[in-house]
Amino acid sequence: MDYQNVRGTQDYLPEQEVIRRTIRRTLEDTFMAYGCKPIETPILNYTELMASKYAGGAEILQEMYTLTDRGERDLALRYDLTIPFAKVVAMNPSITMPFKRYEIGKVFRDGPIKAGRFREFTQCDVDIVGVESQAAEAELMMMAIDAFDKLNLQISIQYNNRKLLIGLLQLFKVEQNQMNRVILILDKIEKIAQKTMLAELQELGLSDNSIKKIKQFLDERAQMSMAYFKELANENTFLQQGLQELMELTSYLTALGISEQCLFNPFLARGLEIYTGTIYEIFLADGTIRSSIGSGGRYDNAIGGLLGTEQSYATVGISFGLDVIYTALELSGKIDQQVPITDIYIIPLGTEKESLKLAAALRQKDYKVEVELSGKRVKKAMEKANRENTPKVIVLGEDEVTQNMYKLKDMKSGGEEISTFIF
Repeated sequence: MDYQNVRGTQDYLPEQEVIRRTIRRTLEDTFMAYGCKPIETPILNYTELMASKYAGGAEILQEMYTLTDRGERDLALRYDLTIPFAKVVAMNPSITMPFKRYEIGKVFRDGPIKAGRFREFTQCDVDIVGVESQAAEAELMMMAIDAFDKLNLQISIQYNNRKLLIGLLQLFKVEQNQMNRVILILDKIEKIAQKTMLAELQELGLSDNSIKKIKQFLDERAQMSMAYFKELANENTFLQQGLQELMELTSYLTALGISEQCLFNPFLARGLEIYTGTIYEIFLADGTIRSSIGSGGRYDNAIGGLLGTEQSYATVGISFGLDVIYTALELSGKIDQQVPITDIYIIPLGTEKESLKLAAALRQKDYKVEVELSGKRVKKAMEKANRENTPKVIVLGEDEVTQNMYKLKDMKSGGEEISTFIF
């Protein structure tokens, strides 16, 4: 039998899992502080749902795990938490709007593996339905900064608007049926050389004039700002809408005092076809991980699309990868592997029943207590306590039980504190 983990998956031993759960609790507490309500969606979904044109788009579908059940129904493991959430809203019209939800759960993608990126990983999502203004985006970006501050990680957020890109490509005479493929290629700007990017655009069959204009756009990236688009805005409706939304968002970010951490990036594309407006990605300020550690944006057409209508549901979300956050903390040296799992370790000397009774009483006082039940000798048990950085130890013998007392030993100072307890 092969005891290796499936490629792209891994086990988390107690020392790691304690840190992961601390990250999870920190994020969850932050989400709740912003008025978000918890939900949980199934890992298993119908393939038709996950492959919807309102879902992740062609590229992400290549990474989707599919299977069939005994009834030969086509099923898929969820590759994100967004479409299952859109399904929840579509199935529950009684939900009061605006609705702010969070969900933390496993997702699966058969994609490339690198630092902080696996094939089975945990996503932490927040979505807001029912807010049309850019206040929703601004609040999610502020929430991200708050959460990472609590995790002691400095971040920057890059943002853009899909309407800006679509309007620009329309001015460059890119055909509608080529638009998403072109955006997918532009999304690689930080990963591949410009020459390679232009070659890929040429392979799509774009006209020489379109490629020439895209090249000029790329060449001017160093000095590009919103002013560049203001000069073009009157020539295209999408450009006007995108620029208006960006300016509204910028005004919120300035008012919230977070504009220095939030940077406009006109080349940010976010390849997923689901996005309809604002898009953003989160990066570590120190660059220890080059890829994004969180992302999101507005996707107003997904819920209505799943319902089979043209109705727009104002929806915006943000997602953090728990695994990549753990990796970021690990690389930055901010993970304390010495954090004890238990507060008190009780070593019974033939007093197992009394030790369990004492442990129960201490747990009522919110202590985390472990009782040594395998018969270890005191020396070996003490070595275990030291190895696991357990701060307090109680050696409970017959004398202590007879005298209705116990000694709480501090493993760092060696001092003892005597307390009474009726056994």
